[in-house]
Amino acid sequence: MNKIFALTGVVIKELYRRKDFYVLFVLTAVLTLAAGAVNFFHDEKIVRYVKDICLLLIWISSLVIAIVTTARQIPAEREARTIFPLLAKPVSRGQVIVGKFLGCWLATGMALVVFYFFFAIITGSKEQNWPVLTYFQAAWMQWLLLGIVIALVLLGSIYFAAPSSTSTISFVVVIGILLVGGHLHVLALQQPEPMQTVLSFIYYTMPHLEWFYLSDFVVYDFGHVPLLKIIAATLYAAVWTGIFLLLAWLGFRRKNLTT
Repeated sequence: MNKIFALTGVVIKELYRRKDFYVLFVLTAVLTLAAGAVNFFHDEKIVRYVKDICLLLIWISSLVIAIVTTARQIPAEREARTIFPLLAKPVSRGQVIVGKFLGCWLATGMALVVFYFFFAIITGSKEQNWPVLTYFQAAWMQWLLLGIVIALVLLGSIYFAAPSSTSTISFVVVIGILLVGGHLHVLALQQPEPMQTVLSFIYYTMPHLEWFYLSDFVVYDFGHVPLLKIIAATLYAAVWTGIFLLLAWLGFRRKNLTT
């Protein structure tokens, strides 16, 4: 575990030494100003609209940080040829995968804390409402989703040589699931065979990332999500994250690093 934590620390330091760290603060400032604009309006719908925009920006920025950061981990080690002394420590390939994952996941978690902290402070001060539990659940669910995404991107980085191609394909897959995933089964019922079976199979076998989006609970003050559903979502995310990490380890294990 010491080796894994050492790799994790390197990834976190790398993220905040790069421009990602400064982009995070700029985006946080934009979110703060956007939420602060509620002060000029007194319509409840305007307040909700601004909160919805802020949450959308939080999701977009966190996905960008998670995907871009993860996509360059393994390829950067190979390009700089630091992967060879790293594996000679000795550090197993499984430890490299887990260390890279934890580093990216914890780094994005820190980013989420900053985003949601400013979001809660500004919106709470304007609305005089502090649904701390709802904010915590929204942040937790989003962090779980990012764990699945990071493991998926890490898997892709094993097979795609360029970080740009890994990032592009990952963005397409993740955005496609978020936008279409929940409606895929309904769409399948409207299709003739064998397309109906194919779409239904995809629907039941893909990770449903859209289940982790709690925007309505935050924006419309629906209250908190029942604890059992949060636990179920946590287990669901853990299973998919484990599957992608296992596949990444198996692929990395067979990977010829000299090519």
